[in-house]
Amino acid sequence: MSGPVGGESRPARPGDPCQAREVLGIVGDKWSLLIVRNLSQGPRRFTELKRAVDGISQRMLTVTLRGLERDGILTRTVRNVMPPHVSYELTPMGRTLREATAPLLEWSITHLTHIDDARAVYDARADTSPA
Repeated sequence: MSGPVGGESRPARPGDPCQAREVLGIVGDKWSLLIVRNLSQGPRRFTELKRAVDGISQRMLTVTLRGLERDGILTRTVRNVMPPHVSYELTPMGRTLREATAPLLEWSITHLTHIDDARAVYDARADTSPA
């Protein structure tokens, strides 16, 4: 008998749309893309990333960095000095992710004011519309 046993997930087949959706969910969240964008300039320490990624909590930064490391998007390097020096750097695959997402991030920056304006118009209309 083939298939999942004891709650195990079935192995992904190359080109499986479900697998692509999983990867997009991991690397497509706002924190991941902002971290990848910041690392495109070179290695960064945790505190540098925390300052650079506006609004991210320390816990969310830790969780996101671990996920990106697990997925092969970045590497974590620890130097045994006092205090320990930990830095993060994009892998070759991470650099290709940066190249692929750069247009989306630039589009977001370019259209941010238009999006804010559209939201304000929508919200004003929604506030005056009967339920």
